[in-house]
Amino acid sequence: MRILGINALFHDPAAALVVDGRTVAAAEEERFSRRKHGKRPLPFSAWELPELSARWCLEYGGLRPDQLDAVTYSFDPALARPAAEQGLDDPWDPLRLEYARRAPEFLAEALPGLDPERVVFVPHHVAHAASAGVASPHPDNDVLVLDGRGESASHLAGRYRDGKLDPLRTQALPDSLGLVYEELTQYLGFLRSSDEYKVMALASYGTPRFLDRLREQVHATGDGGFRAHGVDFAAFAPPRAPGEPWTRDHADLAASTQAVLEEVLLDLVHWLHREAGGDALTMAGGVALNCVANSKIAARGPYRHVWVQPAAGDAGTALGGALHLAEDPERMPGADLGRGWSDEELRTWLETAGVPYERPDDIAGTVAEELARDGVVAWFQGRSEYGPRALGHRSLLAHPGRAENLERLNHVKGREEFRPVAPMVLAERAADLFTGPLPSPYMLFVHDVAEEWRARIPAVVHVDGTARIQTVDAREEPLVARMLAAFERRTGLPVVVNTSLNTAGRPMVDDPRDALECFGSAPVDLLAIGPYAVRRGRAYADPGSAAV
Repeated sequence: MRILGINALFHDPAAALVVDGRTVAAAEEERFSRRKHGKRPLPFSAWELPELSARWCLEYGGLRPDQLDAVTYSFDPALARPAAEQGLDDPWDPLRLEYARRAPEFLAEALPGLDPERVVFVPHHVAHAASAGVASPHPDNDVLVLDGRGESASHLAGRYRDGKLDPLRTQALPDSLGLVYEELTQYLGFLRSSDEYKVMALASYGTPRFLDRLREQVHATGDGGFRAHGVDFAAFAPPRAPGEPWTRDHADLAASTQAVLEEVLLDLVHWLHREAGGDALTMAGGVALNCVANSKIAARGPYRHVWVQPAAGDAGTALGGALHLAEDPERMPGADLGRGWSDEELRTWLETAGVPYERPDDIAGTVAEELARDGVVAWFQGRSEYGPRALGHRSLLAHPGRAENLERLNHVKGREEFRPVAPMVLAERAADLFTGPLPSPYMLFVHDVAEEWRARIPAVVHVDGTARIQTVDAREEPLVARMLAAFERRTGLPVVVNTSLNTAGRPMVDDPRDALECFGSAPVDLLAIGPYAVRRGRAYADPGSAAV
């Protein structure tokens, strides 16, 4: 069965291809269009489809639109009610719903040859649930979905047994933990439905001194649901305009909201465990990208295993919708589901661009040597990642032992000074340095850094003594593992700084042109693109191509 999954209605449009239960490809539209998040989540943009990523998925899978058995769309307009009836202030929502109803015709127009009758509406939170519960390595699991909104709810709790979803609880709108966090993001001067991770980072600089008062408006109800609506943030701190300095009040408000979110999530997790009784929890929805809260769930919750979908936001519903419809679906093979290029194709790109390059005996060793000299490396290897995290395929790398490299990388990327960067570490070494859920291959938990290591790897230690780590399994990521081992031989440090290969406001680098443009516009010392190395000094000292 050949199924193309589509996410389009709200934000982060994406496409995924599942053939006979196997995930073949998945990619976000932003990586092709170069528009961050693909589009803004407005009713006026709800007609926009992930045409570029959908066409690539089909091309990669060797399929034409008329060969598809189904196309899933991760929103069911038949389940939606008017926004006003749900207590939402969204006067243009009827336009969004009309676009959703017309999605089959829009898709048939975008993918010539597709029969619109093959388009299947999958409820939004069911698609989220499948992206976690079906894709995870735990076949039987309890699943928790939390985001801003779906058709008429903001939450789903259920269980997967023998591949089937048994929903146990939903929370009706307007109560929404995701919407509260989005509203705070906007109130603090960041971009809503985009910069929520900045609020999570800012929270580490504050104390939750507003927590008692916030609980009056945001709290669990003890029956698997919660109340979260209409928070008056002005009662706690003044609004912050974009670009203005943040104050202690802003940090404390972020910390208080983060704390109340964690309290509610823990209550929901304990309720789900009592009702469903599994030993593995899977999570999806935008709230599941809150790695601080995920770590509290892993540490204080009742589950032996916690697995979070690496594309937990709306992009993941493209894959989830397809997996929901698939027969005998397989677990997700990894996050590297996007585009990739052969060595020969990469060499052609470099020669076309006219940049000097070399092909060392071992690109991993060359990168380790550059990092040991305190160089910044753009790392472009294999297929690109599905989801918002750079996981060793489209990364900026640096030396973790220089405290100033945090400021340096934030300068390279044009980011706020309070933003942390993350460490990647070999899976077998992780427990020597970090305490928390292990392994952690998708950077979706935070870990306490061992006291004796904090001064040795200061660039990756956040202000609260934690780090959002990525563990690297040599069997799954042999090149990254070889680079880490080579770096440790040179420095004695088993950790490398890893942050996404992009600059502020731009999507993560995806194709070779993106990589060359980023390398040319940012102070990066070395571009490691496939087996090739492009050095900044040579690239800009010699206008001709000098391949070695």
